[in-house]
Amino acid sequence: MNEPLSRYMKVGLIHFMAFPAVIKGEGPIEETFRKIAADDFFEAVEVTWIKDPAVRARVRKMKDTAHLTLAYGAQPRLLTTGLNINDLNEEGRLAAVASLKAGIDEACELGATGFAFLSGKYADATLEASYEALVRSTGELCRYAESKGDMTVALEVFDFDVDKKALIGPAPLAARYAAEIRKNHANFGLMVDLSHIPLLHETCREALLPVKDFIVHAHMGNCVVSDPSLPAYGDAHPRFGFPGGENDVDELVEYLNVLLSIGFLDGKKRPIVSFEVKPFGDEDPDLVIANAKRVLRLAWDRASR
Repeated sequence: MNEPLSRYMKVGLIHFMAFPAVIKGEGPIEETFRKIAADDFFEAVEVTWIKDPAVRARVRKMKDTAHLTLAYGAQPRLLTTGLNINDLNEEGRLAAVASLKAGIDEACELGATGFAFLSGKYADATLEASYEALVRSTGELCRYAESKGDMTVALEVFDFDVDKKALIGPAPLAARYAAEIRKNHANFGLMVDLSHIPLLHETCREALLPVKDFIVHAHMGNCVVSDPSLPAYGDAHPRFGFPGGENDVDELVEYLNVLLSIGFLDGKKRPIVSFEVKPFGDEDPDLVIANAKRVLRLAWDRASR
């Protein structure tokens, strides 16, 4: 496509995936965030919890100085603690909600435009009960975010039977859930991720068309799913072209084409579309990031409307 990327999206990078040492809210947050802020390829960045309020303040200043759009990913608040937003134990569910509300507070401090989370594990026998618990929790989060100002709340669609084994999930259930929440909360939407689509056993069209009216945010990445014995099997977000991986330039072209065809990339609203890539083993994060940028440039040149 001859038109520039910047007309259609704000290209972003997930800070806590590219630099996984910060995923628990500590570590070299400022040094690594500055690398992204200084790279003018990126218009957006996604961060997670930052436990030190002084560090949060300095990250906010860097974000403002660099003219970055910032979104907040609360997934690590759940994944690193075992909290489950659709826990059938009410005490556990409320603990997850409380942690995510604290995340919304942090997101406000950081000047975030969006807040994302994921659903939790479930059992087949009690799937509907887990679904109802998720609906209750999501309503609470949307109302809380509404009380804080103008911030989008997004649930990220994850795999349901491979790695994270999250309730949402397959496209039909994701569409049902999003429609139910959107009836009462205009600030809600779904986050889709190229790296999760093979884990869901869906094609791009199967994953995206049923939820096209609810997508507010998108991720680009890779996964390994064909053989459990392979390195980086599951939801590890290795670089594009990783041995045994599912996604490279061709698959990103297809993903972009579907996002263009459904109007998510319409040349007007410029949503955040972020890389979710993680170094594997001793890989250099800077090289993994360079890989992602090259792949996106190549894919965009081949994308069509």
